[in-house]
Formats: sequence, structure tokens, C-alpha cells
Amino acid sequence: MKSILPTLFCLLIAVCAWAQRVHHGGRVMHTRTQHKHNVIKMPRSKAKTICPIFEDTGYPYQGIGIKLGDPFAVTYKYYPNKHIAFVADFGKSASGLYSKYYSELFDEVINDPDDTLDYYSHKVKADWVGELKVLYQINGEKISPGLQIYAGLGGEIRSLKIQYDFIAQTTPDETKFFDTDVNRLTAGIEGVLGIEYSYFKLPISAFMELEYYVDVVKDPGWRKVQGGVGLRYVF
Repeated sequence: MKSILPTLFCLLIAVCAWAQRVHHGGRVMHTRTQHKHNVIKMPRSKAKTICPIFEDTGYPYQGIGIKLGDPFAVTYKYYPNKHIAFVADFGKSASGLYSKYYSELFDEVINDPDDTLDYYSHKVKADWVGELKVLYQINGEKISPGLQIYAGLGGEIRSLKIQYDFIAQTTPDETKFFDTDVNRLTAGIEGVLGIEYSYFKLPISAFMELEYYVDVVKDPGWRKVQGGVGLRYVF
């Protein structure tokens, strides 16, 4: 995750920079605001084309799109006003980031009172994640037009189906390989911190976020840093 997130962040910055160049036609734009004149009032149709989260009177907005990272998910966002938003994500966890943790779960999920089974390997068959989050957003226009900064709290449900391969001592002189499927459902709470950028000609927003997940059901106290980048179509 530590190596992936900087790359995703650089990608988001590149997209935002490209969008601004496209919007300004590659030239430096001088507005009336810069020269202390009255700001040109923009009609709603124009504002929505340039920046879908632009006009305060346009709320509520909705957004739907894709999130790349952990999890890889379909994402939906509802903006009832300019400060509050609700997000629902559903997708697949980045199982490779949890390989060590899943191997350590073997002794917990496999009933072995006689301690005769030895972990050999595992294979993740399904690893689904659902998230619901409530966000508080502030305007970041002083940093960059179309920028929103947000933080929030939410809950996460994780559903795992995993195959464990293990070695069993069948006789004092013989061992055999076995496998079994395990289904595991757990849930936890998470905090989120992110940025959202929406200064495009198209009605889309780009976002980047970090999440801190803490399990409260199956493995209370276990924690994991998650996050990713994504795009939503805003309407």
C-alpha cells in the first residue's frame, strides 16, 4: 500500500493538471477578479459544464463511478448540501495486501484441538467489501478551483471465502494434504480523509482518499490502512 498510494496520488495530480490545461486552452487566463473588477456571473448550464459542484443553489448532486485501490469498487456519492455527503462503495478487497494476515488466521478459523494440522497455503476465492461513510467537506478554492477537502466516519462489512491447504498427521509415520473452504464475515469502523477535484469541462469529479479500518467483530482491534483514487460522473 505504501508504494501504491504515492503512484495513485501522482496520477490524480497529473489528471487535474491536464484538466486545467484543457480548460484554459494551454494559456494563462486573466479574469476580472484578478484585476479587481466585478466577477462575471455564470449561468447554471455553463457552471455545471465547467464544474459540477460549483453552484451552491444546485444541490443536491449525485455521483457514481469507479474507485481504484483497496477496495476496487463501484462508488456512489450523494451531496445533499455543500458540506455534507454520503458515500456507498461496494467492491473487491486487494487480497494480495492481506496475504500474511490470512495465513495467520489459519489457527483461528480451523478447528484443531489436537494441534495436528499445519498450514501449507491458502487461496482467496472471494473477498467482498461494502462501505458506508458520512463526510464533512470544506471548500478548497483558495488552493485550487474546484477543490474540496473532506473527512468522515463510516462502517465497513467484509465477506471472505478462502481455501486453506494444510498438512495433517494421519498416522505416526504418515502425513497427507487436505484442503477446506472457510467463509468469514466481519465488520468494523473506519475514518476517512480525502480530496475531491471537480474543475473539468465534463461533469466528473476526481478524488483521492485514505481510510483507517478497525475490525470490531471477528478480530477486535485489528487495523488496516486502505485507500485509493477514483472518478465519478456527477449529475
